Amino acid sequence: MTPYPEATEQLMHKFYQTLSEKDRRRYAAVEAQKLGHGGITYMSRVLGCAQSTIASGIKELERLPEASRYEPRMRRAGGGRKSYEESIPGIDEAFLDVIEDNTAGDPMQEDVRWTNLPRQEIAARLFARHAIQVSETVIEQLLKKHKFTRRKAQKKQP
Repeated sequence: MTPYPEATEQLMHKFYQTLSEKDRRRYAAVEAQKLGHGGITYMSRVLGCAQSTIASGIKELERLPEASRYEPRMRRAGGGRKSYEESIPGIDEAFLDVIEDNTAGDPMQEDVRWTNLPRQEIAARLFARHAIQVSETVIEQLLKKHKFTRRKAQKKQP
């Protein structure tokens, strides 16, 4: 195996940094296979990736179908953080319990309700009473979900 010149190595590394995760694995695998014996170790040093990444890329290349197609999705669906409703069971009941005593509404319109508690206070009470720690953003979402509006001070006309 003959190594690439320093300028070529730098250009390869620069190009490697612009690729997506899947394309990085496959590019490193192609380059390593071109070099033959010792190519995986050499390319992992040049590109700054793990040898297992290149090995995964080689396996992916072996499993490529004859008629390749473009796949815009990089990762499988379903990842990411779960919503607060999934991760904290019973949050709706706890939320309504916390604001129950500080809720008011318009007697003429049943769907108009408000609370005089600030978002920080609701979060603190949720933690104190039910050991549920959530952010003010989640409190905003809960208020919106249960159709609570902000109480605004009204100016009186003389």
